[in-house]
Amino acid sequence: MVAEDDLRWIRDWGFDYIRLPMDYWLWIDADWRKTRTLSPGDMHKIDERMLAKVDRAVELCKKHGLHVSLNFHRAPGYCINAPEREPFVLWRDPAAEHAFVFHWELFANRYKGESRKDVSFNLVNEAPTPRAGYMTREDYVRVMTRAAEKIRETNPDRIIIVDGLNVGNNVVEELAPLGVAQSVHAYHPGRLTHYRAGWVDRNSSFPMPAWPLLKADGSVELDRAGLERHYAPWAAIARKGVGVHCGECGCFNKTPYAVFTAWMRDVLEILKGHGIGWALWNFRGPFGILDSGRADIAYEDWKGRTLDRELLRLLQAH
Repeated sequence: MVAEDDLRWIRDWGFDYIRLPMDYWLWIDADWRKTRTLSPGDMHKIDERMLAKVDRAVELCKKHGLHVSLNFHRAPGYCINAPEREPFVLWRDPAAEHAFVFHWELFANRYKGESRKDVSFNLVNEAPTPRAGYMTREDYVRVMTRAAEKIRETNPDRIIIVDGLNVGNNVVEELAPLGVAQSVHAYHPGRLTHYRAGWVDRNSSFPMPAWPLLKADGSVELDRAGLERHYAPWAAIARKGVGVHCGECGCFNKTPYAVFTAWMRDVLEILKGHGIGWALWNFRGPFGILDSGRADIAYEDWKGRTLDRELLRLLQAH
């Protein structure tokens, strides 16, 4: 699940934590690998062999002095990617809500002996935008509250992180009294960060991005001042004492490199200015510093992998 070399390099390069995205299907003991489906009745069938891999990841992070934030990237009843694969809907089906709380209770009991300095819980990745017939803000607050309260029965001081609504863009003021941290994802503007990313720019229709982002007539559509306004609500809740974390940031490898790094520098400076920590999506892969597959940069060989040294230096500076 986690390569120890990756953790060693992350530590040696001066970083102090990782966010570990997980798919709960992997620890369901059912025949979904053949059928490609799960049923509500499968939710309590736990494969301990797979959870042992999570245990191993936690131990390796501790060994290398890295905090690990355990994130349900796919949770019972919801995933930002292909939510239709789920057998029910987290926000409106009681069985899904029960399963979600059950799985977080499972993790809470499993890691209740771990220090809060070593392990945190990020409840679900990229909550959707509320819309009629699917999810309301009240639904989201209810589900997150139930899970957090269940975790705190056994982990009273565990750091719990809740993603913002609208795929991590919007603060959830109603959750402030719960005492959880909130997570923003830094992919604004999407047509710059996900240029030619097939799951977003599906028809390859996004225009070639620049930074600052320009309109068709050449005038500025979004610049650093616009980014400051975008992150202002997050800075405001941070000033009120709510923990704020940027759970993901970065650009797909088809965004021109000079555009990406200019935008990324502005984002990192803004986040740092507000005391907001961040995680890059991803470490290895098309958004990462290793093996990102870009055609417009010169890579450095790093122990048999391709390293984006310029991006690494940018991250280390922030």
